[in-house]
Amino acid sequence: MEYSQANSALWNPIIQFGIIAMLILIANVLRRKLPFIRKTLMPTAVLAGFLMLIIRQTGLVRMDTDFLEMLTYHALGIGFIALTLRIPSKGSSSGGIIGSKSGALIVSTYLVQAITGLVITIGLAYTVMPDLFKAGGILLPMAYGQGPGQANNIGSTYEALGMEGGRSFGLSLAAAGFLCACIVGVIFLNIYDRKGLIKHYDVRNELSGSVTIDTFQDHDEIPISESIDKLSIQVALIAAVYLLTYLLTWGITAGLALISPGVASAVSTILWGFNFILGSLIAMIVRSSFKGFRSVKLMNRQYQNNYLLSRISGLAFDYMIVAGIASINISELKGYLLPFILMAVAGGFVTFVYLKFMCRKIYPEYPYEGFFSMYGMLTGTISSGVLLLREVDPDLKTPAANNLVTGSSFGILFGAPVLLLVSMAARGTTMLFVTFGIIIVYLALLIAYISLVGRKKAASGEDK
Repeated sequence: MEYSQANSALWNPIIQFGIIAMLILIANVLRRKLPFIRKTLMPTAVLAGFLMLIIRQTGLVRMDTDFLEMLTYHALGIGFIALTLRIPSKGSSSGGIIGSKSGALIVSTYLVQAITGLVITIGLAYTVMPDLFKAGGILLPMAYGQGPGQANNIGSTYEALGMEGGRSFGLSLAAAGFLCACIVGVIFLNIYDRKGLIKHYDVRNELSGSVTIDTFQDHDEIPISESIDKLSIQVALIAAVYLLTYLLTWGITAGLALISPGVASAVSTILWGFNFILGSLIAMIVRSSFKGFRSVKLMNRQYQNNYLLSRISGLAFDYMIVAGIASINISELKGYLLPFILMAVAGGFVTFVYLKFMCRKIYPEYPYEGFFSMYGMLTGTISSGVLLLREVDPDLKTPAANNLVTGSSFGILFGAPVLLLVSMAARGTTMLFVTFGIIIVYLALLIAYISLVGRKKAASGEDK
């Protein structure tokens, strides 16, 4: 092997990672030193992504877009696996009724965003843009509700199904979602602040990205450094689970191809696109297996470290956001300017109105904290939700931060049917309208669940 700059395969990943790292550092300095940027609450990774996008478009620095797409795809799976491998703290519960309602709220917001997006794309397709990919409206909840990772995956899937430039369109919507979380969120924070409804908080004292504080060394955990470093063990666990995720997905798609090629072609793109779901399921099995091994004394020590796993997931998500935004191809958006503007604006508006109404019902004791945390997450990511929440609840005294975590767990459960709907919508006009009808019915069921579950218990409590 030639160890020189001539060997591009040897140096390209290092160069690309180095450029991303440099821009993250620059973005962090800009955010800390420039008050007008700091006051927007824009996450550092988002700012770094926009900086890289501008630099890439000007041609000052050559970025490998294939590498950026791969990084966005894999970082999503790695981040979720790292989070799922974490051991729940003692005494913690699954979140109970509020946790399940938060999950139903998250998924119902996806559906509201999907209806909004589909109304726009179907309406444009039957009027002024007859060649528009009608199912493209479903990219709105993928971008706003789930962030750049899923916008990248589903956009790529829709590209393969005929939506030219679908990936860049989805990622552009995700970038617009971050701006919506930061700009709209901050505007209303200031409005409520002037009305005296929220506390004033100095962003210079903001906490780090964790929702909770994790202990670094649990009881019976492996040492920090023995024959192998503790961080190496965490990376090995994540890599092993991700390898199992690949093998399982490959096995399922290969088996379906032998049994029914038609079903395989319809399902395989979704399975590969939602690889983080299978990865999370396998991580849950591994975590439960380790717990079982310890209970029967086959394993004496705890191998997972929550602190390090949280840091790895944070690293993966930060790089995913930067790479996702930076890999947007502006030229592919020329034919999508009108739907992009309509979906970006309408998505932010309907999400705001819907969450404002529902959060008062679900979180009557802390409606503002519940609203800002959910609005930040459902237009950006959980990090932007926490950033907005800290403006109204700097010490995280309300359960709003915990609702983001437990709600996301329940959201995986409630959101499982959405995976099928994403695939169905792109299978022709008839299936699109069938999907649209199912979305409306499912939304009604989730709203009924939010409104009715726990109502009897609350009523009995009031009677007492």
